[in-house]
Order: sequence, then structure tokens, then C-alpha cells
Amino acid sequence: MAHSAPDEPQVVQPHDEPQVVLPHEEPLPPRIDLWIAVVFFVLGAAIVAVALQMPTYREQQGEIYNAPGLVPTVHGTVVILLSLWLGLRSIGRGALRPGGAKGPAKREGFSNARLAMAAGLCLVFTGVLIGSVPFGVAAALFVTSFIILFEWQRDQTLAANLRRLAIAAVIGVATGIAVVLVFERLFLVRLP
Repeated sequence: MAHSAPDEPQVVQPHDEPQVVLPHEEPLPPRIDLWIAVVFFVLGAAIVAVALQMPTYREQQGEIYNAPGLVPTVHGTVVILLSLWLGLRSIGRGALRPGGAKGPAKREGFSNARLAMAAGLCLVFTGVLIGSVPFGVAAALFVTSFIILFEWQRDQTLAANLRRLAIAAVIGVATGIAVVLVFERLFLVRLP
């Protein structure tokens, strides 16, 4: 083990756990993560249970990828797998140990205002954009706006924020194109 000279400042080693939130945010307490995992596990299981009761592709005399329960089953399965991952991670972080409910005193990056902005964007997407513009354009505008709204940082330079803006636009346009191609070409669903 190397010792530092008495006149050198001590270097504090970063926490062993990798950074899982944005730099200006704090992670939730492990026990809250565990409860969130339980809720999403139940939600995912309910989605899969309902999707499995939908008509099968054989009953509809079609191809397997035309079955109405296919996409909800995949989504429910993904929710279940992610909730298991979150639950195991929270247990590893000490959710079941005494003090697992303690979290940071200061909660940056989480607020009712951010929740209201996200809900407002979703309402604009569903109530204004869909039906007014082609679906791919609506999806691109929604994704771009969402990224810009939640990634813009006032303390960054204009160049850094313009870079974020460009990245958001590229991701938004790519998402709009991908959504249209997947739904219209793969799932044979006409989009508004």
C-alpha cells in the first residue's frame, strides 16, 4: 500500500458503485427502489397475464407477429426483467438492512415541476401533435423536446447546450423514423 508524503493532500477515492444518476441528482434510498421494483413487477405480471388472454395468431388465422397480445407480452416481460434487476440492485445496496430507508437529505433533480413538465409534454403529444402532423414528425418533436427540456443545463456554456440540442434533434429524428418503420413495415399498423 503506497503512503503519501505528509505535505501531499489525501485523495478521496470515489465510491465503488458506478454513477447511476445524472451528476446533479442523488440516488433514491435502496428501500424505496425495492418498493418501486415490487410495484413494477406486479404491473409487468398483470400486463403479461392480460396479454396472454388476448386472441392468438392461430385464432385470427394470421402470422405470429400479427397477434394482438405479442407487443404487450414483450413489454410486460421487459418490465418484469427490469423490476427484477432494480430489486436485486436495491438489495445489493442494502434495502433489507437496517437503515436501508435512509436517503440523501437533499433531493436535486426530482420535483413536482419536472413531473408536471413531463405530463404536459405527453398531453401535447397525444392531444395536439397526434392527428395534426404525421406520426413520425410528432414522435420526433416529442422526443427532441423531452430531451432538450430535461437535459438543458443553465450553468453550461452555450456551445455545450447547442451540442445537446443537436444530439436531441438527431435522436428525435431517428426515433420518429424508427417508430414509423417498425409499426408500418413490421407490425403492419397504419399510423395517424
